[in-house]
Amino acid sequence: MCLPSPWLPYWRLFVARIRQQATSRLAMVGGLIANATFGFLKTAILSATVVAGGGTGMRAEVAAALLHSPELVILDEPTIGLDVLSKQRLRDFLIAERAQNGTTLLLTTHDMGDIERLCDRVLVVDHGKLAYDGRLPGLSARVGAQRVLVLDLADAGPDLLDIPKTQHMGSEADGMRQRLAFDPAATTAAALLAAVGERAEVRDLTIEEPDIEDVVRRIYLAQRT
Repeated sequence: MCLPSPWLPYWRLFVARIRQQATSRLAMVGGLIANATFGFLKTAILSATVVAGGGTGMRAEVAAALLHSPELVILDEPTIGLDVLSKQRLRDFLIAERAQNGTTLLLTTHDMGDIERLCDRVLVVDHGKLAYDGRLPGLSARVGAQRVLVLDLADAGPDLLDIPKTQHMGSEADGMRQRLAFDPAATTAAALLAAVGERAEVRDLTIEEPDIEDVVRRIYLAQRT
């Protein structure tokens, strides 16, 4: 390419900048491929077919897709074939990618862990029909799924059967651990804790969220009845 001499410094600056961005981006996405070389990543970028299979191939495909900083990334089962640590690594990277670059992630997946950790908006499709479109918390509310307050009490005692707006789900260790289900639209964990605190000393507590897989299954069943 021939340019007038006054433009050469600007052209060189432009080329240097592009190289710097490409090198930085390559180093960032290259971390997705554990135990692989940048040469393999280059092969994945230049070829539509990734030679490696399983988790390594999937990480290479995702890395290649993200290399040019696209505004929209469509991912089909992105964590399939990955071990637990690799899944978490990829999810963390995608979360950071979205936060830093405003990348829109569109996932099609049956992995409920992907949905819970990566998705702000969820669309449930059943036999080509849209069964749900909204945020993840609303998905549970759609089928009336409840949260469960697990209470560890200081002393043994009777079952907490009459706490307002709760359903007693069971107790263990002579009542020292009790489980109360509640609808978050009707009350809060703080209100329930205050009510329980008037009757027993609470040593510890945890809150179990509705199982997302069970929620989706119930939506499918509701659509077919």
